[in-house]
Amino acid sequence: MVCPHLEEVFAAEGPLATAIPGYRVRPQQLEMAQRIEAAIRDNRVLVAEAGTGTGKTFAYLVPALRSGGKVIVSTGTKTLQDQLFNRDLPMVRDALGLPMSIALLKGRANYVCHYHLDRAASEGRFANPAEVGHIRTIAKFARATKTGDKAELSAVPEDSGAWALATSTRENCLGQDCPHHAECFVLAARREAMVADVVVVNHHLFFADVMLKDEGMAELLPACNTVIFDEAHQIPDVAGLFFGEAVGSGQLIDLARDTRMEAIAGAKDYAPLQEATRLLEKAAKDLRLALPREGARLSAAQLADRRHFVEALAALEKELADFARHLESQAVRSEGLANCLARTHELTLRLKHWQATDEDPENPNIRWADAGQYAITLNLTPLSVAKIFRRQLEGHPRAWIFTSATLAVGSDFSHYRGELGLDDADSGCWGSPFDYEAHALLYSPQHLPDPNDPHYNEAVVEAVWPAIQASGGRAFVLCTSLRAMRRIHELLKERIDFDGADMPVLLQGEGSKTELLERFRRLGNAVLVASQSFWEGVDVRGEALSLVVIDKLPFAPPDDPVLAARIEHLKQQGRNAFFEYQLPRAVISMKQGAGRLIRDETDRGVLMICDPRLVGKSYGKRVWRSLPPMRRTREIGDVEAFFKD
Repeated sequence: MVCPHLEEVFAAEGPLATAIPGYRVRPQQLEMAQRIEAAIRDNRVLVAEAGTGTGKTFAYLVPALRSGGKVIVSTGTKTLQDQLFNRDLPMVRDALGLPMSIALLKGRANYVCHYHLDRAASEGRFANPAEVGHIRTIAKFARATKTGDKAELSAVPEDSGAWALATSTRENCLGQDCPHHAECFVLAARREAMVADVVVVNHHLFFADVMLKDEGMAELLPACNTVIFDEAHQIPDVAGLFFGEAVGSGQLIDLARDTRMEAIAGAKDYAPLQEATRLLEKAAKDLRLALPREGARLSAAQLADRRHFVEALAALEKELADFARHLESQAVRSEGLANCLARTHELTLRLKHWQATDEDPENPNIRWADAGQYAITLNLTPLSVAKIFRRQLEGHPRAWIFTSATLAVGSDFSHYRGELGLDDADSGCWGSPFDYEAHALLYSPQHLPDPNDPHYNEAVVEAVWPAIQASGGRAFVLCTSLRAMRRIHELLKERIDFDGADMPVLLQGEGSKTELLERFRRLGNAVLVASQSFWEGVDVRGEALSLVVIDKLPFAPPDDPVLAARIEHLKQQGRNAFFEYQLPRAVISMKQGAGRLIRDETDRGVLMICDPRLVGKSYGKRVWRSLPPMRRTREIGDVEAFFKD
């Protein structure tokens, strides 16, 4: 039976307290739930920031479930998605006594594909012996599982190459032509989502499948009454990714390899197609090799000045056209080859779009390339997603809830609302119930050089080492770049070895994120040096994490092509790009990093921000005033005294 008032639900003797071990009454949680309930009732847009410990998950789940309409909850990570589906949603539903059905929907790469699994097993083309065993394990799992969700199979590592062979992509799915169409795990998950009262997705799937009406999910959103974005601070970047276009060397290599496999089965007697797949794969790899630097993000203008890149792009165009010509002559021979031809046409079109210089003045795009270690992606990214996103909110009346621990600068939501075109949205900000004044210290060391100083990393380690000694390890050192991360790790390891300290030093990349966190917790006195991956979505409670160090204020590099284009656009409008765009984004990112420190009401710790601009520049105040209300110091002695208490 539904309680008539939210106050009763969240009360000390209410259904949540009765059903949930360790439940605590939090005034902030009730206030937030009341605002969300009103937004759902009136089909309004609400932007809600809730500090760590507020209990925002229950604050949105309770009114959403009580509303009686269909709800989509979208999260930033698969970890939170699984937590919601397996723990939080059933817990709240059962506590409220509501007969509601719940479905979990992930991207197709998370589900075993019978067709590709069979093909991989029969062809036997594996990179190493371990993959052979993994494919056999996946095949056994596919015969027993009801969902096909690879998260249920921990026996095969998530990074095993076998998963790529045993799952499908949007590009290589055969759809209704697949011989396993009737038993498809992806379609089964979608059928459940269509009839469920609550559907849990992640942001990437939401934008790919629902917003862009891709992969046949166009009917899910119209039936929905409420959309809730948790970890909503990620939405502007995810929206930019999906409202743009991309074509990458990885897609082209996958196309070449898939075509080769389909040709062996369906056009073995046509040798030119096999040669065309080889030449296309080589041309795609050559495009990446034309840009020697790993991790480079370059604008179209910068790329135009690089002769090797221009030549490699022209060669790729030629090979893709030849490949299409050969494939067209054979596509009628099998569904798989026909599918490869459709992919070829789509990638050819994307490549032409990327090279086109004529712009839509209403919605201009930024042309740029992202060169990773092994692949390159050519991107068309909207200069602003505000107008496009705003159109998605219009039409069918429904409530839209955006919530995260980090959306505002201070209590100002104008930056976030502006990025998504949420000008008329209501907003609310609820601080953490944790006692930061008693349990946390913000330390900004003195006498550090300017962050652009060539010896800045060395100075950071000199300043950080006494704090790490005082905390006995138990530290995250969060860096704003991979280069700084590697150098600071090297210097810290040298210092620890020189001093003979019994303190393990872990580095992002030495294992999966999950493995590193498990080791960090188990060791109890470790120092983990990491970059962007560990700034958010990481939860280490208790004494294992007592010191969080941030090397610099997290401003995006000014030469980043997307940032540079947006800065130039704001300048042309006579606006201050630093205060309207760069600083708010840095503040939100800083709040995410700082949020790793205090995860529970009994946690204690020190947040150390090394960047001298925090104190030396006037805008530094906007940064630390947006952080939780910790005591502040510039003296290492106060840090040592804090840990001695």
